[in-house]
This record gives sequence, structure tokens and C-alpha cells, in this order.
Amino acid sequence: MPLTMFTKDMISNSFPYLHMEDKVYHALQLMSDYHVGHLPVVDNDKYIGLVDEDQLLHSDDSKDIEHSHFSMALPSVHGEDHFLKAIQVAVDNRLSIVPVVDDGQMVGVVTYNDMLRNTSEFMSLQNPGALIVLEMESKAYALTEINRIVESNDAQITQLNTFTDLESGLISITIKINKLEVSDIISTFQRYEYNVKYYFGEELYENELRNNYDNLMNYLKI
Repeated sequence: MPLTMFTKDMISNSFPYLHMEDKVYHALQLMSDYHVGHLPVVDNDKYIGLVDEDQLLHSDDSKDIEHSHFSMALPSVHGEDHFLKAIQVAVDNRLSIVPVVDDGQMVGVVTYNDMLRNTSEFMSLQNPGALIVLEMESKAYALTEINRIVESNDAQITQLNTFTDLESGLISITIKINKLEVSDIISTFQRYEYNVKYYFGEELYENELRNNYDNLMNYLKI
């Protein structure tokens, strides 16, 4: 999978959707077949919610989803969201897939495995560091100032990527730095009135993403 910034470019359409009339045992079988712990529920392509395996295992497998009386969470991202937003949603909600929803309609899902593959292009074990995503108007983008702010906090930019939202005209700048602790850098950006959209420190990668990445590699036997 090539490196991408948008969640829409990571969408997998090979995963099935569930419907309210589907039986619990059928949902569990699909999760087993596709090696995921979550699947979205739709009604005529309208996103209803996400069910997880634990809920289903504690339900009567002969009942349909509609009458199983468990609540469905509604985590999702938009197609134009930065892929790091999908990572954040997945980590915060402990999801194996993240639904991509636009205007209430299911567009597809992004798998945690694909997110980790994409993230590994940014977060290398050989080159540890943190990620910061800034958002601004294109005319306000000044690489020299961004670099000066980072270097003023005793850090260096080791990787930088940009993409522009054609609808809003806003530009997102993803920078990787060679420093583990980013609180001072974040504070400096905010003091200069930069909009810090997301940031991921090395601690998050080592504790959460690293473990999942290692598990993924073991699963795939890579």
C-alpha cells in the first residue's frame, strides 16, 4: 500500500456490512472470516453504528442485531480526514476497523492493519521521534518559520509532508521530529497561533502502536 495522507485513499471495500436483520451468529462468523473484531451496521448504506465481538459473544446468537438490545458506538472518520485521525479514533476506541462516513453514508472502512502499515512509513523504529500535524491557510505556510520553531526547542525536522484540502483551501503539514517529548514544541506552535491538529509522541508509538505493529507482523509472519 503506497504512503497516503487521506483516509479515503486507504479505504477497503472488501469488508462486509451488517444489517439490523442479520443474526448474531452470522455477524460472529463474518468477523471470524475477516479476522476483525468489529463490523459496521448499515440501513440502505446509512451508517447506523459499529458492533464489536465482545457484545455479540454475550448475546443470544439466534437473535437478530435489532433485537439484541446492545448499544452501538458511532466512531467514524471522513474521507478527507488525515489518516492520523483514523489512527487516533482506532486507538481511543480500540478498534480493528474504522468506518469512513460522509454525509451519514458508509463509504468504506479503514483497517487497523493498513493504518499501521501507513504509519510505519512515518514512525520508524530505527529513527524514533514524534509526529505533529499543523493546519493553516496555504498563504500562511512558511517552512522557515516552522523549522525555526522546532529548532528553537532543540529538535530537528526529519521528515515533512504536506497536502491541501481542495474544498477548504487549507494545507496540512505533517512533520516528524527527532525528539521524544513534544510538549514544549506544541506550546511554542500554539503561542505563535498555529493550529495543531494532532500530535503523537514516541511514548504512544512505543506503548500502543509498537505492540500492535509487532503483533501484526507476527500474524502475517513477516
